[in-house]
Amino acid sequence: MLRPLDSSLCTTKNPPAYAGGTDLRGMARRLLYGLRERCIYMYTNKRLRYSVLLSLIFAISTGSGFAQKKASVVSSARPVLWESVTGERDLYYGPGGEDVKPDLRKVTFIKEDKNGHNKKFEIKDAKGRTWIAKLGSEAQPETAAVRILYGIGYKTEINYLVPKITIPGQGTFENVRLEARRENVKRLDEWKWKENPFVGTNQLQGLKIMMVFFTNWDLLDLQNKVLQVREGGGIEHQYVISDLGATFGKLGNNNLPLFFRLGRKTNDAGTWNEAGFISDIRDDGTIDFDFKGKGRGLMNDITIAQGRWLADQLKQLTDRQINDAFRAANYSPDEVELMVVGFKGRVDELDKATRQVTAVKINSN
Repeated sequence: MLRPLDSSLCTTKNPPAYAGGTDLRGMARRLLYGLRERCIYMYTNKRLRYSVLLSLIFAISTGSGFAQKKASVVSSARPVLWESVTGERDLYYGPGGEDVKPDLRKVTFIKEDKNGHNKKFEIKDAKGRTWIAKLGSEAQPETAAVRILYGIGYKTEINYLVPKITIPGQGTFENVRLEARRENVKRLDEWKWKENPFVGTNQLQGLKIMMVFFTNWDLLDLQNKVLQVREGGGIEHQYVISDLGATFGKLGNNNLPLFFRLGRKTNDAGTWNEAGFISDIRDDGTIDFDFKGKGRGLMNDITIAQGRWLADQLKQLTDRQINDAFRAANYSPDEVELMVVGFKGRVDELDKATRQVTAVKINSN
């Protein structure tokens, strides 16, 4: 055990003998001694003492005021992840509708957006509205995924797929996703899958299932965002998945660190159509999903009842809505056909797995 430090440390300029040594105990004693010497200096220097005291008082007073102001904003906002859907939502134009779609008669380049791995540009359209243009293979699947989530009630970003766009000074690009940056929306911090207001609810568990459904292999907290939306005199904190680009392909083929990346694909209709979804129903009443790679631990606590809830939401989507979600992402007719087959196959798989087990449990009781 370490010998307790005595009052001699506060009076001597040289450390006592037992504050030395080269072993761990000696190192710890020297560290404690050094801290004590600094405390002595601070409290024997009046100017420094008063300066520190005044600084602390100012920091505490201003900091508490800021915290109260921030807390009042947070407490007045209603957290929303999902809402009940009434009627048939338009999945071609998506959550922004036809009125919000970008006006590309004139495009103004603002700057390059350095966030993420995909190349992105911040631009303005002819109406002065700001958009983030995302290039690359993630543009199409993200557009479709947003519409499907929106169709069953989840809060999402507002985006559109532009088949072709010329950005001044940057070039002409095909299949570009434009994501809205609305004036009434403030982008707050990320939200965490394991720490949020919806833990354990059907809505959050259903969203997890949708990540398996989409074969989203980039399931990280940093892809999530809280949007502070001011509308109709109220404030909502909308919990959205801001990046859904690593979808509609294939997960890795193993769970080994680093090596789980092997075999991953994005934006491949044929591969997604054949990818796995549900492996089994466990004895404890949870669903065993065919999900490998990042975030797989999030899928271990999803119950049959929660899977049943999501199946009921998905089964409300019409054939027209499903087709529109993929057409909006500018997939070819053949690709749309494959995507629709894959979509319906997954819904049927979830429906049968949860319905049959539920029926067995009811009959056994």
